[in-house]
Amino acid sequence: MVKVLIATGSDVIAEKTFAALATKDTTVSRVRRGEDVRETALALEPDLIILDLQIGNMGGVATSLDLHHEMTAGRLKPTKIMMLLDRKDDLWIASEAKVDAELVKPLNALHLRKTAESLL
Repeated sequence: MVKVLIATGSDVIAEKTFAALATKDTTVSRVRRGEDVRETALALEPDLIILDLQIGNMGGVATSLDLHHEMTAGRLKPTKIMMLLDRKDDLWIASEAKVDAELVKPLNALHLRKTAESLL
């Protein structure tokens, strides 16, 4: 069973992600705040974490860097991270955040699925 964790405050983004990725072989879980990602990742041990650039008071960049620190320290298993960007100009942010892939919104379900499959 593949486990995906999505962190977004947007119900629309969450719904599109569930529709594109949830199958009988893939579960998708959601948190609404960046500060909840680490604890949830420790509990669920997802295979892929998808971070919205804007997640409440702890954005996707800070969340990604926090996850990388936890992985480096051995407290979190190595996990692929995808970031959902607001615009193409934000691509440099994704590279600074050390994510494995990025998509620019609005989300295209096929691109989201293909990118997720390539990471998994």
